[in-house]
Amino acid sequence: MLESPTMAHPAKHSQAEGLVRIGYGRHADPHMAVRQCAAAMGSVAPGLLLAFCGGRHAPAAMQAALHQEFGNVPIFGGSAAGAIARDGFGYGGFELGLIAFDDPSLMPQAVTTRGLLADARAAGAELGQAVAAVAAKDAAVLLLFDSVASGSPPRLHHASRILEGFHIGLGDKPVCLFGGGLLTDMNLSDGWVFDGAGIAKHAAVALVFPPGIVAETVIMHGCRPVSAFMEITRIQGAEVYELDGRPALEVIETMLGLPLGGSRGQELSLVATLGQKQGDPFAPHDENAYVNRLILRANPATGSVTLFEPDFAQGDRVQIMSRDNRLMLDSVERGTADANRRLIGPDSLLGLYIDCAGRASARSGSPVEEAEVVRNGLDRDLPFLGFYSGVEVAPFAHQPSRSLDWTGVLAVLRRRS
Repeated sequence: MLESPTMAHPAKHSQAEGLVRIGYGRHADPHMAVRQCAAAMGSVAPGLLLAFCGGRHAPAAMQAALHQEFGNVPIFGGSAAGAIARDGFGYGGFELGLIAFDDPSLMPQAVTTRGLLADARAAGAELGQAVAAVAAKDAAVLLLFDSVASGSPPRLHHASRILEGFHIGLGDKPVCLFGGGLLTDMNLSDGWVFDGAGIAKHAAVALVFPPGIVAETVIMHGCRPVSAFMEITRIQGAEVYELDGRPALEVIETMLGLPLGGSRGQELSLVATLGQKQGDPFAPHDENAYVNRLILRANPATGSVTLFEPDFAQGDRVQIMSRDNRLMLDSVERGTADANRRLIGPDSLLGLYIDCAGRASARSGSPVEEAEVVRNGLDRDLPFLGFYSGVEVAPFAHQPSRSLDWTGVLAVLRRRS
């Protein structure tokens, strides 16, 4: 696993000095990791902490270390497959990324649910109703949730179900919803949430920022279609059985040149997704027009593949998409330049990068870490932190926010002009 050195010195961020502080640490001892973060942030008395904690740390030990260093401050966030900062990044499991808010005008209000296991859609609706009650029009809302319902066998808390309920509960209140799913490692072993009151499983938290704060997002992609459009002719939940009337696994492996019947999902998850093009299907190729779904596992006995999300339906037209590392890096370079040009200025407060864990070099095979392209390319004046996620959430194609796979979502918080 890649590890990048930690540098313990106060970061210099001219645009938000004293407003948002960033800390990054990496150590097997949670107290040492917290102290590294504290040294990087300098003197600060936060009113709220956002913490993204590598999965090899015990959550209770990390919570105790954070409270010992910063007092009885509310902590939100949770487990992450890794963390990304100016001072270092990695996904070995001992990383810690902190965001400290010490200005009341920036402090978000939190609403939570612990009901994902019973009914993710109902829990999302509960969360949406709570957000609608406290959010201003067009409020920036950060959604963080436990991605893993069960590690063995792998079973997810599907973001699409949470969001379906959230939008119902939210009603006609417009918000900018962004965020991601929390997990302990790239193998989907577990996940947990800091929800302000403690450590929770099967939980989701929405942080609603004050009316004076807005958020805008840039989505980084990196897939290309390698098939014509095909119709999903049989599907149950997230399990796709047939494409154009043929076993889905056979169709995908034939198209990709993989050995028929040999896949258990690992090969497919590394090289392919199913993509649904939004808008005009005959429009020129645009990576930003696709919602892609990663393959969680394959079943040679049934000829089916199981996707990360259950939001495709019978009759939907999809394409097999190849995960292309060169396109991924190009997309990240373009997206970072776009953020520098459009979103970063004197009113910028924070850049948060929610990065699919599958894009890390250890999983994608990319010769360049795309997270490093973001952290090095983004304007140095912007306070910045990222974490490796299970699923990403962002507004998509002028629609309400959707769950996304194999993307990087850069959200920039700014003061409303």
